[in-house]
Amino acid sequence: MTQLQQYGFKEPFTSEATALLTQAGHENYLIGRITLEHKHSYRIRTEQGELLGTISGKYAYNAFMRKDYPAIGDWVLVEQMPGEQRCLIHQLLTRTSTFSRKMAGLEIDEQIVATNVDLVFIVMSLNHDFNVRRLERYVLAAWDSGASPVIILTKKDLCEDVTSFIEQAEQVAIGVPIYAISTLTGEGIEEIQNLLLPHKTAALMGSSGVGKSTLTNALVEEEKMTVQHIREDDSKGRHTTTHRELFVLPKGGILIDTPGMRELQLWSTEGALESSFSDIEQLADACRFRDCSHKNEPGCAIQQALSDGSLEQTRYASYVKLQREIRYLEQKTNKQAQLAETRKWKQVSKQLKNKKKNRL
Repeated sequence: MTQLQQYGFKEPFTSEATALLTQAGHENYLIGRITLEHKHSYRIRTEQGELLGTISGKYAYNAFMRKDYPAIGDWVLVEQMPGEQRCLIHQLLTRTSTFSRKMAGLEIDEQIVATNVDLVFIVMSLNHDFNVRRLERYVLAAWDSGASPVIILTKKDLCEDVTSFIEQAEQVAIGVPIYAISTLTGEGIEEIQNLLLPHKTAALMGSSGVGKSTLTNALVEEEKMTVQHIREDDSKGRHTTTHRELFVLPKGGILIDTPGMRELQLWSTEGALESSFSDIEQLADACRFRDCSHKNEPGCAIQQALSDGSLEQTRYASYVKLQREIRYLEQKTNKQAQLAETRKWKQVSKQLKNKKKNRL
């Protein structure tokens, strides 16, 4: 197995990479995967070993939005500097999945957490950290990313009523696999390892203090990540992991560990609600009127479900809130996309004018 295959190099990346490397001027370039993302540089695994990379000037010139820049998990086309373990990143291969969130604060911008992952491990601990509303957000973001969500409930050894937590998770994460584990006793770890088949990539998501770093160490079977204790009174944890890093596991799977998130503001699309809230979407389809607002109309299946208790008021309120949040984001991001497109065509026009001047 080649180094690239160990790091998850498979279709459709292999076909795209082959096409790129056969283009004129690309014969001596390399394909690599970003395993660590710094502020202005990247650690990249290639067939020539590990390289430290930065984007080329042309790449930077043509990047208009955050999604245009490389991120952890990306496959890239690079040019190695002669005699150095450094390289320039020239092109990004097409992503198969992108887990994003809105950047913290008032700024409307995208923060890419991980790319090209097959599974999103949503990690919550069986204590004060457990929150069904937050879980809904993570599941929604996971489905929207293009990856499949998996819920991992940690610290099973400290919980006396695991079943009730699982039942709560099942109600808001319909059809999503749920595993209750203990890294202290090792219970459930083998089940998680079996999900990480060779060439499969998973990303760990969750709050600080839920045990992501401890789980990473258990899966890597090595003390790769520093572990800190949580406060006993409220189960709050400090940020142990301060960067995103990609690891190859002993059994061939790939794992991306990420820093804990104090909040998850969505960077999502309206269509993602269909997977996370399929129960409410099905009820909406059963309403008498197609344009039902689910308020006072006769024959409203949602209002009937709320009345008879088959749909919880808190879950429906969360659905409405997330719906509003997504629509607001779409309005803002559409404006950003229009501005980026305008800047792009201004640059193209400028380049054409400069070429015309040079010919004269």
